[in-house]
Amino acid sequence: MKFLICEDSGTMRKIQCRCLNQLGIDDIVEAADGLQGLEAFEQNAFDVVISDWNMPHMDGLQLLKEIRSRNKDVPVLMVTTEAERSRVVTAIRAGCTDYLVKPFTPDALKEKLKRWVSVAC
Repeated sequence: MKFLICEDSGTMRKIQCRCLNQLGIDDIVEAADGLQGLEAFEQNAFDVVISDWNMPHMDGLQLLKEIRSRNKDVPVLMVTTEAERSRVVTAIRAGCTDYLVKPFTPDALKEKLKRWVSVAC
């Protein structure tokens, strides 16, 4: 499985990569913002995209819309510190597959992923 992580915080990208590694996933491409994420998405086939909401240059919602205009099926998990209901509804209406609130544990990530893809362990 190939994952794309779009997250402007280098520390958070490392944490997310570590969580995925613990689930047996090591084919991961990292992007520091939405524009880099879109570029990576256009150049590779990904099984799952995990995207932060708040990023410079292109936020996660715009990235989600761009991904959905190219691929309706790839699971996209939005990750944010903001869990207000209106944002969740906005993301789901735009085609978000699921939603995780920071900080999260490897188990929380695994539970979300189990709904959409086969994960190890």
